[in-house]
Amino acid sequence: MTSELESTDVIIVGAGFTGLSAALELKKAGIDFLLLEARDRVGGRVEAVGNGLGERIDSGGQFFCEDMPEVTTLAAARGKAFVETYVNGDFISHPSMSIEEAERTYHGAMAIRERMNRIDPDDASIAGLTVADWLARQHDPADAKAAFRSMIEGLWCLALDHVPLWYLIDNDRRITNEVSELQYFLRDTMQSLADDLAGDLGARVRLGEPVTRVEHGPRGVRVVSAGGAREARQVLVALPPATAAKLDFAPALPAVLNKALGVWKSGAVIKILVRYARPFWRDRDLCGMVMWRDLPGLFACDASKDVDHAALVVFIGGPLALRWRDLGEPRLRAEVTARLEAALGPDAGAVIDFSWRDWTHDRWSGGAYSDLVVDVTARDAERTILAGAPPVHFAASELSPSFPGYVEGAIVAGRIAATKIAAALQSDIATKASGS
Repeated sequence: MTSELESTDVIIVGAGFTGLSAALELKKAGIDFLLLEARDRVGGRVEAVGNGLGERIDSGGQFFCEDMPEVTTLAAARGKAFVETYVNGDFISHPSMSIEEAERTYHGAMAIRERMNRIDPDDASIAGLTVADWLARQHDPADAKAAFRSMIEGLWCLALDHVPLWYLIDNDRRITNEVSELQYFLRDTMQSLADDLAGDLGARVRLGEPVTRVEHGPRGVRVVSAGGAREARQVLVALPPATAAKLDFAPALPAVLNKALGVWKSGAVIKILVRYARPFWRDRDLCGMVMWRDLPGLFACDASKDVDHAALVVFIGGPLALRWRDLGEPRLRAEVTARLEAALGPDAGAVIDFSWRDWTHDRWSGGAYSDLVVDVTARDAERTILAGAPPVHFAASELSPSFPGYVEGAIVAGRIAATKIAAALQSDIATKASGS
């Protein structure tokens, strides 16, 4: 006699903030579900680790701002202490230039970004153009163009010649904060918020269960993971698009949906937290923010919890991350420390802890901070993925109508998907009732 498969109304694949958010909405609606996560933790691209000083630090997604209402409200409701990122003083643009030149360069880069965003993403004149193609046609000063390149490759973590111009415009328009996205971080780490949300879900969260196959079963959809097979009436694949594309679907997804999942590429980023005995940069009226014009994608800012917890976070994004990931820790530490010393002075060499996380080619996320469309012709990719192939649905921060690629976007995407699935389940019940 064969044992009966475990069954539920909905199986959610992936316990990042998208999956967690969807699960919480389903719980509120009284809908039964299971949440399967490949890692031994929840959070996805949000992560916390212990550093060499025994401190718990954010090694993944960390920052947010008051213009991101969902994550701000969730964190406040959980009693999380907000740390306001230190921004008093001047920022450094390196190689060195005067404060006036640095401000002019920054404002020049922002002017390029604003000009780009005034373009209609459906404008036929930009069809087939990458961001690099468009930037080459602009007549701005070289320093402003270099700063724009560093800004974009640092934020989206891909080379500009990989990113369609229409896609970046459409994506950037959904990032609507008026204040810096680096405004706050959580004293207890963003991972602690993910853990709290998972705690509300209890035994419905199953860790260490990478899903390999999604197939139609006799009672809906069968999901095969390391823990075996389970059945559900609906499935939500809450994974980044490039990761979702690696799942085995039986029968195969419609060709147009399969193609839409295949046009994404994960960003590449290395995140570093450098700890110091004191925030020495503040003695020189510096805010700790550094942008390297000669190394697009290299950026640093103050991440001190207080004056007794002095720290700089360093992001290495895009092609630079792919070049530096193979250096190994001693050489990477020497390279980054030398760059900090050149920008901030010899005190930057007095490092008391150096912790780094390589997110390039991450096993379960593919990379960070998010996936991007890299096919200039794939105009309908997001709409196609969001339409899904019911009863199989897809959601991810990348597909969010607001703040794609951020924790905020993940929460919004999860809630939208859960609402859609709940409606589909109610419709199915009504159909069966009317037919009985």
